[in-house]
Amino acid sequence: MNLKFRYLAMALATALVVGCGSSGKKELPPAELEKFTAEQKFERSWKRNIGVGQGKLFTQLSPALDGLTLYAADVKGRIVAMDRDTGEVNWQVKLDERLSGAVGAGGGRVMVGTLDGEVIVLAEDDGSELWRAQVSSEVLAPPQTNGDVVVVQTQDDKLTALDISTGEQRWIYESSLPVLTVRGHSTPVVSLRSVYAGLASGRVVALAADSGLPLWEQRVAQPQGRSELERMVDIDGDLLLQDDTLYVVSFQGVMAALNAETGAPLWQYPASSHVGLGEGFGSLYVSHADGTVEAVDRNRAQPLWTNEDLLRRNLTAPVAFSSFVAVADFEGYVHLLAQTDGRLVARIRVDSKGVRAAPIAIGDTLYVYGNSGDLVALKLQ
Repeated sequence: MNLKFRYLAMALATALVVGCGSSGKKELPPAELEKFTAEQKFERSWKRNIGVGQGKLFTQLSPALDGLTLYAADVKGRIVAMDRDTGEVNWQVKLDERLSGAVGAGGGRVMVGTLDGEVIVLAEDDGSELWRAQVSSEVLAPPQTNGDVVVVQTQDDKLTALDISTGEQRWIYESSLPVLTVRGHSTPVVSLRSVYAGLASGRVVALAADSGLPLWEQRVAQPQGRSELERMVDIDGDLLLQDDTLYVVSFQGVMAALNAETGAPLWQYPASSHVGLGEGFGSLYVSHADGTVEAVDRNRAQPLWTNEDLLRRNLTAPVAFSSFVAVADFEGYVHLLAQTDGRLVARIRVDSKGVRAAPIAIGDTLYVYGNSGDLVALKLQ
């Protein structure tokens, strides 16, 4: 597809997300933050600057945790490995590349992708470059590995598996791309035997990890409407694999649960999100395109609660944290919601330039990577 069309799609989709819910010709502004009685309080455990951060191309460079080490990257090619408890730097490297897909970590490797369609793999212990490989187009999601192959999904909706030791191509899977798409991709889920990926067509595909042969394909969202903009049903939010169930949400479509072995639908629930799902306490959490945050019972697809305090604030995907649910927004605020009823219980601002990457929660710490490049570790007092 023409690159101009791609960026048009990105601009249109962004405008749609911001304006969703408006019934007039003029888009409604983001909701003002109302005062509330805080029941919890954040404290900053540590902060580390990671270069220039996300840049201006709507990238979502997400940190990655592997064991006791936290990895983060900026759009200009800086990659930093840190102790997750203290923020102390173990190593850092500066690649002469524009990064757009980062960071993947596992199997002794740190993996990133570039705007020029390269996958670059470093050693986890010291950041030394092991290999790089050219793929078909820009990489907008973190490469993933199962210890045997590195799997990357590119903007042209192709999935490529590379040998983890050499970078040689093992297999490639191709799918047809709609005329208009949201710029971005969900991160593939890679297990020992299978690779799961969401496509711009609203479909989910499962492939054999060793050969790339299709195991099943399932349509999750059906395009609706007359215009190409109305018919966009991209799956750009990360998939969730829990036990033998795969959870997925599409833009202008549905949230769905699929049997991971067969692809058979278990349930569907109306939803529209391009940032993905969170999971915890037996529930799924979704940041809808209009800024509504909703909790749904993950087994029965029954709505549990809805929060509309953050409408049109371009929220990240939610994450379960302690006994709460955390989301961040375009002004750099992190909001903490009660997992029981969705009420706001705490708020802190971490970056005046906003937050696009979803927070990461592990134990009693929430890691938030702001657009300007500040990575903050938060705890509850």
